[in-house]
Amino acid sequence: MKKIGLYDSSLEHDACGVGFVCNLDGGESHEVIRIGLAALCNLSHRGAAGADSDTGDGAGIISRIPDAVYRRSVSFDLPNPGGYGVGMFFMPRGSEGKSLAETLERAAAAEGWRVLGWRDVPTRPEHLGRAAAAAVPDIRQFFVAPASGFLPDDLERKLYVLRKRLEAAAGRDQDKFYIPSLSSRAIVYKGMMHAAQVEKFYTDLGEEDFVSSFTVVHQRYSTNTFPSWRVAQPMRWLAHNGEINTLRGNRNWLDARSGLLSSPLFGDDIGKIHPILDADTSDSASLDNAYELLLRGGRGLDHVMAMLIPQAWGQKYPMGPDLRGFFEFHAGLMEPWDGPAAVVFTDGVRVGACLDRNGLRPARYSVTKGGLMVFASETGVVDLPPSEVAEKGALRPGQMLVADVGNGRLIDDYAAKTRLARRRPYRRWVKENRLEIPGFLGEPVDMTVNAGALPFRQRLFGYTRDDLDILLDPMASKGAEPVGSMGADTPLAVLSGRPQLLFSYFRQQFAQITNPAMDSIREEL
Repeated sequence: MKKIGLYDSSLEHDACGVGFVCNLDGGESHEVIRIGLAALCNLSHRGAAGADSDTGDGAGIISRIPDAVYRRSVSFDLPNPGGYGVGMFFMPRGSEGKSLAETLERAAAAEGWRVLGWRDVPTRPEHLGRAAAAAVPDIRQFFVAPASGFLPDDLERKLYVLRKRLEAAAGRDQDKFYIPSLSSRAIVYKGMMHAAQVEKFYTDLGEEDFVSSFTVVHQRYSTNTFPSWRVAQPMRWLAHNGEINTLRGNRNWLDARSGLLSSPLFGDDIGKIHPILDADTSDSASLDNAYELLLRGGRGLDHVMAMLIPQAWGQKYPMGPDLRGFFEFHAGLMEPWDGPAAVVFTDGVRVGACLDRNGLRPARYSVTKGGLMVFASETGVVDLPPSEVAEKGALRPGQMLVADVGNGRLIDDYAAKTRLARRRPYRRWVKENRLEIPGFLGEPVDMTVNAGALPFRQRLFGYTRDDLDILLDPMASKGAEPVGSMGADTPLAVLSGRPQLLFSYFRQQFAQITNPAMDSIREEL
C-alpha cells in the first residue's frame, strides 16, 4: 500500500449517495439515463468538495453499452451488439499515452483478440473544477473483438482476463493509468467531479440514442481519503455507500487463498488474473474486485453478494435449515465484508442492492405501475406521482433485492435467498463434513474465587475501579451493554509513563464514521 508522509491509502473510506434506476421489462431508453442523472444530482448533498469548490470527491454512472452512439462515432466496423468489448481507459496525456496505447494493443493481440480501434471520449473540460482539470487523464475507449464466438458469460470472463493482462502489460502507477471498465455489456462514466458535472463533462450522456435498461449512480463523500479520478465511483460492477470495517482481514484472507484458486471455467487462464485485488486501492474497489472474481467464477450476482455480505445467521436468528446451511457452508469459503455498507451491484443485465447485517445505511425503493424502479440511499431522489407508485419499501439489515431486468420481476430477499439455499444440498454438505470439537465451546466450569488473592490479581492485570464499577458490574449483575466503553479516551499505552500490560498496546480498529455497538454478532463474540 502506498504511504506518503502521513497519508496511508489503506485508511481510505467514504460515505456516499448511491442508487439505481431500471426498467423492469428490460426496455432500453434514454429516459432511464435522464432519470438516473437526475437522481444523481439530487444526491449532491451526499458529496463533498475541497478548497476548490468546483472539484467534487467523485461521481459517475454505470449503464448498458450504448451501441448506437459508438457505432456512429467510430471509423471502424463494430460486430453485432454483445459481440465486442469496450473499455473506458484513463490514460497518461501526451506522448506517454500514445506509447502506452501501442503497448496495450500488442498485449491484446498476444491474448488472441482483434483490436478494433480507439475512440477519444468527447468531453468538455471547461465544466471541471481547477483541481480536477489539472489531474484529468486522457479518457479513451478501447474496442476489441474475440477471434471466435463466445457465449455472453464466457465473453465477459475473457474480457476480465484481458483487463488483467493489460494492467500487467502497462505496469504503471494507477494514478496515471486505470481501467474503469472493460465489458461487452456495461460501461462506466465517472470522474473527479460533482454530480451535476457528470452529464456536462461527458457529452455522450446527453445523446438521445444513449439508451439503457438500467443505470447505477454514485456521489462520493470521502471521510479519510484524497479524491482522484480512479477512486471515483461506481466501481466496475458496484457502488458502495459506507465503509468496510473488516477490510484488512478480508484482503489478507483473499490474498492467502489466491494461490489455491482453480476453475474449469478459467482453465489455464487462472494464472493470468493475479493479483486478484488491485494494488493501492480503496475498500470499495477491493469489494468490487472480490465481487468480480466470484461473478466470473460462475456464480449469479445474488449468490455473490450473499457470500460477501451475509445476513446474521446465528442460532438465535430464526431461519430455515436450508438457508442456515447455505450461510454455514459459505462461511468456510469467504469471510463477511462487514460495514456499515449499502451496496448497489450489477452484472450488466440484472441489478440489485443489499445492506450488510449492521443495517446502518438507508436503502429505499419505489416501483411504478409502468415498471420503472428507483432505488436510492434516500427517498425522493426522483419525483414520482403517488398515483403511479405500485410498490415502495426499504431494505432491513442483511436484506437484498434483485431487479430481474428483462423479465419484469422484482425478487425480494426471501425469494432470492430461498432459491439460493435450495440450489445445492448445502445443509447436507455441512452436516457430512463438519468436524465437531467437543468441550471447546461448552458450558463454563465452576470456579472457586480466592477472595483474598482477588485484589492482587486485579492489580496485576491492570483493572481499575472504573473497570469494575462501570464495565464489569453492569454486565455481571444486569447483563447490560458496557456503554462506559463508548468514547473511551484512555491514553495510548505507548505514551504512558506507567508500566502497561502487553495487550494494552493493541486496540481494535473502528470506522471513521460513528457506528454504535449494534452488531450483535460481534458483541456476542
